[in-house]
Amino acid sequence: MSRDFVPGDRVHVAGFGTGVVREARNGGRFLIELKGHAMVVAATELAAAEPSRAHKAKPLPEATSDAQSSDAFARSVSIDLHGKTVEEALAALDEFLNDALLAGAAAATVIHGRSGGRLKSAVHRRLKELASVHAFRIDPHNPGATIVTF
Repeated sequence: MSRDFVPGDRVHVAGFGTGVVREARNGGRFLIELKGHAMVVAATELAAAEPSRAHKAKPLPEATSDAQSSDAFARSVSIDLHGKTVEEALAALDEFLNDALLAGAAAATVIHGRSGGRLKSAVHRRLKELASVHAFRIDPHNPGATIVTF
């Protein structure tokens, strides 16, 4: 029996192990991150797995770029680049992504705004250049933000 999964759900894929749903796709398929790799799997091949502390979805606090300690970073998995020039935003983005990787984050949100598009374009260009960025996409609930997966 198939069930609908949502991003953040832990699932078991027979023969492969336990992973995390990253996005739902058409036709009852899901993008699953498993052991550092992404795979598309039909819902019929998935079973719900026990929640894990490391992958349990937590509500995001107000966006901030202050990540001076690992505790501060654990509470904040997003950065707000509003009001910055492109150069300032890219410098802040680089520092934020470095901190995210060092803290072992699986994903982060970059809030760039949607008016004008200069900042969004610059952020997306930079994300394409970084080997540590596995994927990124516009947040379906907020077109002024980009979700980054490591």
